[in-house]
Amino acid sequence: MSHSPSLPDRPRLELDPEMSETERLEAIRQHYRRILQVNDELEDRLDDAQDRRGELKADVDELKRENEVLKTSSLYIASVEEITGDGVVIKQHGNNQEVLTQASTTLESDLRPGDRVAINDSFAVQQVLDDETDSRAQAMEVTESPDVTYDDIGGIDDQIREVREAVEDPLEDPEQFERVGVEPPSGVLLHGPPGTGKTMLAKAVANESDATFIKMAGSELVRKFIGEGARLVRDLFELAAEREPAVIFIDEIDAVAAKRTDSKTSGDAEVQRTMMQLLSEMDGFDDRGEVRIMAATNRFDMLDEAILRPGRFDRLIEVPEPGPEGRERILEIHTQDMNVAEGTDVGAVARELEGYSGADIASLATEAGMFAIRDGRTEVTQEDFEAAREKLQDAEQTEEQVINYQY
Repeated sequence: MSHSPSLPDRPRLELDPEMSETERLEAIRQHYRRILQVNDELEDRLDDAQDRRGELKADVDELKRENEVLKTSSLYIASVEEITGDGVVIKQHGNNQEVLTQASTTLESDLRPGDRVAINDSFAVQQVLDDETDSRAQAMEVTESPDVTYDDIGGIDDQIREVREAVEDPLEDPEQFERVGVEPPSGVLLHGPPGTGKTMLAKAVANESDATFIKMAGSELVRKFIGEGARLVRDLFELAAEREPAVIFIDEIDAVAAKRTDSKTSGDAEVQRTMMQLLSEMDGFDDRGEVRIMAATNRFDMLDEAILRPGRFDRLIEVPEPGPEGRERILEIHTQDMNVAEGTDVGAVARELEGYSGADIASLATEAGMFAIRDGRTEVTQEDFEAAREKLQDAEQTEEQVINYQY
């Protein structure tokens, strides 16, 4: 058990009758100094006690608040669906249960359809919450520009020009379109085989453009609960409107915009619901302002016709496998920082790569460098490129055999 520190002894003045007048004065002075010393000590202790009292009071207040929180019932998040004469129709988040409930007269005048509200266990509206953009949507904003430029992409010069005309020019020089009297393309869809540079082209736009770049994959829009995918789409377009000028890039758009079927499963219905929200956002009644849309897919044949019509994607740009000149340019780009041996004919290597995509050529350059490292050399030779090509061909044949075996 702790005890508080004892107080200092009270100083006493005792004078000897036989003292002289001088000795008496000196004794009184000493006694006075002792009183002052004790007084200072008591003031210090009083200050310490007051500080301690303040700390204890703060602790007590915090405990009281925690106690109130423990005694208070949690509130649930819901959305206002409709306001009728009989009450407020709300939909609880998570289970999508619709309930007809009541709100206090002070809140009822402030409620609007679409508002986020907090409800208690009896579904009564307790407070109106601020609209909040989904944190997943904010996470898709690209804050650091990729290190890819248009000069890093070879073999698709025409496609680069078309993308810049449709995406960058309307944002950087909208007056030019006004002078000509035409509306800029509303969206650009890049399609073609894997590895041909569609995503790299989007990265270059993000790097070269001053606009806010928002990137998402189509698969990220397919959510577990009903309505979540549509809400994420809506939040993404709202975020783009807040950050305009902005570019929204949807990779693998076929995951959420495939052709509609008669399937009755809840999963397919949710994907179609998300696609309908995407279609609505792309050409709704409201002007999108300085927001451009890009998308990419390897499965153009799977896309629903509704998303391909003019007004949503005005430009459908095919990004094919590179031709001879494109392959040579791509190989030059990927070998410009390599220590290539003198006499190595990169053009001759590129001519032998018919059917290779840009990603395949980049992989070949890396493999050629690995052969040189394996032999302890610092230069990459013509033989290294040939060995790398043979290795990739063997890997492709093995992959085809596995696919044929599976089918």
